[in-house]
Amino acid sequence: MTNALFPMLQMSDSQFPSGAFSHSFGIETYISNGIVHDSASFQHVLELFLANQLVYTDGLACRFAYEWLESGNIEKLWELDQTLYALGMARETREGNRRIGDRLVKVVSTLYPSSIFDQYLIELKRKNAYGHGALVFAIVSHQLGIDVETAVSCYGFATASSLVQNAVRGVPLGQTDGQKILVNIQPLLTNSVEKVMMLGESDFGVGAPGLEIAQMQHETINVRLFMS
Repeated sequence: MTNALFPMLQMSDSQFPSGAFSHSFGIETYISNGIVHDSASFQHVLELFLANQLVYTDGLACRFAYEWLESGNIEKLWELDQTLYALGMARETREGNRRIGDRLVKVVSTLYPSSIFDQYLIELKRKNAYGHGALVFAIVSHQLGIDVETAVSCYGFATASSLVQNAVRGVPLGQTDGQKILVNIQPLLTNSVEKVMMLGESDFGVGAPGLEIAQMQHETINVRLFMS
């Protein structure tokens, strides 16, 4: 029998083959214009990302997906997937989330097969869903009997870890500096997850205009390491 902790550690690893290493979700724009230029400035932007994008969109979606799995309301999962795609104001962000989500569904469904993943693959093929990592984490966590708060926490850490590793390459930062940032943001990440657990459906999708503008501007910067 698999220890339920191991799959979550596996999926939270920034080296997990989700394709997230190709996406900065607008942070490369901040690097290009000099707003992000060192460890402290990157950590500030990462904190803003977690306090907004994670709390009000991705993390909240992970929680909703888990709760709908609990209640057996599977059709709501595909509606949520479509809503997440529509919430991406920038084309690169929409496509980035779609590529990562699609890849995660295919990889994780092979590693930890379930009827929900089988259905997800069907919905992707029918173009009724796009794929999103938040839903994948919710499905795996529910399947393994991991509680919803831990599911959101793991998804949040995986997001942060991926962005930190991309900043190590993009700013660039030292590997130790990157690990220090992952330690520094843990209190904020804990608070963000606690907030996710208290929000309602009316809070879902609250945007961060500055981040969204940076995501839109990314496709026009001269030199790019990342696809978004």
